[in-house]
Amino acid sequence: MTKGKTKESNLPVLGINSLGRIGKLTLWHHVGRKYFKEIVVNQGRDVGMGMETIARLIEADATYGLLHRFLYGHKAQPCVKIVDEKSGKLLVDGIPVTVLREQRNPLNIPWRQYGVDVVVDCSGSFKDPTVPADDKKGSIRGHLNGGAKVVIHSAPFKIKNKSLETPEDTTTLIYGINHTAFNPKKHLLVSAASCTTTGLAHMVKPLLENEETSVILTASMSTIHAVTNSQTVLDKLPKAGEKDIRKTRSILNNIILTSTGAAKALAEVIPEVKNIGFMGDSIRVPTNTLSLIVLNATFQARQEKGGEAASIDTKKLNAIYEKAAQDNPLVRFTMQQNVSTDLIGEDAAVVIEGQFNHTRTAFIPVDLSQIPSLPPALLDSVADKTLQVPVVHAKIFGWYDNEYGSYTNRMGDLTVYIHKNIQ
Repeated sequence: MTKGKTKESNLPVLGINSLGRIGKLTLWHHVGRKYFKEIVVNQGRDVGMGMETIARLIEADATYGLLHRFLYGHKAQPCVKIVDEKSGKLLVDGIPVTVLREQRNPLNIPWRQYGVDVVVDCSGSFKDPTVPADDKKGSIRGHLNGGAKVVIHSAPFKIKNKSLETPEDTTTLIYGINHTAFNPKKHLLVSAASCTTTGLAHMVKPLLENEETSVILTASMSTIHAVTNSQTVLDKLPKAGEKDIRKTRSILNNIILTSTGAAKALAEVIPEVKNIGFMGDSIRVPTNTLSLIVLNATFQARQEKGGEAASIDTKKLNAIYEKAAQDNPLVRFTMQQNVSTDLIGEDAAVVIEGQFNHTRTAFIPVDLSQIPSLPPALLDSVADKTLQVPVVHAKIFGWYDNEYGSYTNRMGDLTVYIHKNIQ
């Protein structure tokens, strides 16, 4: 690959901004997938002892092991080779990879010179799609000026100025949920949401598509989440203005309560959720990957003849997910007794832990006098001003590999889909 390359060869070239956790694993995904015939990675600075250090960091991973073994098993041979130190050229499992080490501002990264159409920004630094391309601190829009046709952001967008609306050329897509909503004539900036939103969306969608569970009265979720690089190894002082000081406590030996935007982001990819009082929180635990969503949902149960509440028992609940797994390969269902390490690298948006799911059916007394704007005639027609409403409470457990198996793989699927649809 040389500077000044044109698209005459029609070979798909991928751009990746940053070799952090998701950037590196995105490289792994596409090297193994081999849809993109060349990959350009912008690191924006020198690293360690040059390309030797970069090659080693690409090859080895403390969570997933060595790249060649991850791809081909324990007998495989190393597959990362340095081709040229000065120009940053590597050969990774046969795929030419160029590492750029000069520019950190997206505006100045020369994607056009390398024939890059789609850039995956994994830096975590450019979350606001309303920031102009020429902002001195950098903007995700700068990639467009550099030649990218579409930029995929490996996190939710966050608009700092709350008076501003999401730009019309910006959207949030999750593969397997709403990725077909991508419009190549409109969408320039695409968020792949978060790992938790990806798993949660694939847990909620089967419920909304099933007649017996489609009416969700309220829901909440907690993610028992592996640590991320936003936390600290040992206790340290927080930055000025830092509100969540728990993230500055040691990840080695603490269970840490924190927030998640997954429930809010869910409404962006599944609009029906906007009518549900959905809450979410995150509990960080000292593991390096593999997280667990605990979804609590309350459904309006139907009333059978004789006044009994129709029961959505655990068997029926599991049957919903068993069918979802048959229809959608991104949803897995298991009755095995898993622990988290069993599912590291699992290529699924979510793995439903059927043996631990459970439901309870009950009647909830509703005081009609407390309902605003209720017609007086209706209120008077009820003797004790109380209705017994049948509801079903369900607790559903879903595993997801928050780094590679669930999130990076789904973002990889989305990236290929977008590239095919802009051609």
